[in-house]
Amino acid sequence: MPNEPRRIVVTGMGAITPLGNDVQTFWDGLASGRSGAAPITRFDASNYDTKFACEVKNFNPHDFIDRKLSNRMDLFTQFGVAASDLAIKDSGLNLEQEDRNQIGVIYGSGIGGMWTYLKQQETLYETGGPHRISPFFVPMLISDICAGYISMRYGLKGPNYATTSACATGNNAIIDAVMLIERGNADIIVAGGTEAVVSPMGVGGFNAMKALSTRNDAPEKASRPFDKERDGFVIGEGAATLILEELNHAKNRGARIYAELAGFGLSADAYHITQPAPGGEGAVRSMKMAVSSAGMLPSDIDYINVHGTSTPLGDISESDAIKTAFGDHARKVAISSTKSMTGHLLGAAGAAEAVATVLALVNQQAPPTINYEFPDPACDLDYVPNVARNMKIDAAMSNGFGFGGHNATLVFKRFEE
Repeated sequence: MPNEPRRIVVTGMGAITPLGNDVQTFWDGLASGRSGAAPITRFDASNYDTKFACEVKNFNPHDFIDRKLSNRMDLFTQFGVAASDLAIKDSGLNLEQEDRNQIGVIYGSGIGGMWTYLKQQETLYETGGPHRISPFFVPMLISDICAGYISMRYGLKGPNYATTSACATGNNAIIDAVMLIERGNADIIVAGGTEAVVSPMGVGGFNAMKALSTRNDAPEKASRPFDKERDGFVIGEGAATLILEELNHAKNRGARIYAELAGFGLSADAYHITQPAPGGEGAVRSMKMAVSSAGMLPSDIDYINVHGTSTPLGDISESDAIKTAFGDHARKVAISSTKSMTGHLLGAAGAAEAVATVLALVNQQAPPTINYEFPDPACDLDYVPNVARNMKIDAAMSNGFGFGGHNATLVFKRFEE
């Protein structure tokens, strides 16, 4: 008989987010409907069309990383290492008793070290030319370096690399981790995503695309997915990590199991660099694949943590895609966009929202979509408006869609023997 498929469970989580720098504070912020948006403090944004963001607050890298080493890391790497440190501690892993050749790190970033590039470019042009560029410039910049640092920090010698697929990056990292564990290439993988682009070029670039909200008079009201008065997304930053583990390995070490990762879907729009395909066609295929690979029917999904960025086209497209993929069940499933509170964490979004989705299963509560005040007739589903909802959640989906037409969907379910 063929071997039984390897089941993958979540045994640890960590988060550095605009709502808090640990998983519990992150969840408390989501459950209470708190916005992480505020005026930008990382640089002088007075001349920018958008003057606010969802920044990580009160983060001290030296709480996690040696001062000398942290000074050689871009902020995105500091976030990712810190979130992974929290997740590994949360998992209860005793690495001295593990085969570290069987533990990998798949950790993505959509952009990488944007702050490092900016500062080193300033050095090049303002203080003396190319010989003043730091020898750490390239290692600090490259998007894979966070995965490398996490592996070196803990001596993890299994598969190790980064994923980059814009706003689907975190989901793709998790999906790659699942496939590697299923194939037996690892028993445990530290998976997630990180981003730190609340910077002059990051905000300026998205402003140039007319992608960001400019609701400067009320930042906390700016991220309003599916609301008729939405005017763009709110840029955010942070990192989130999940410890994904083969079920028998987790049970043998007595691990606490948060949830099972039951299925995933992947697709490409093959349509436009920034706009979704008409009717969300690529998203439809990704969601259908995820449900099918989990061995479920659409009616089995109780909650969807949607991509829901608060952009005019994107929110309509995702709503249409859910109607197509779920049929009659589309109007029965609870849907929320936690980006209404965290802003859009870009390459970290999928990982942060995976953590939120797992916590919805654990707490049997759907977090809200805040700032839902003026319903858009084109977005007419149940978006759990403004207040968290206690409800039965046995299976939950999380969507991540990225510039370039990348679609990646996860399905988690409550763990049963």
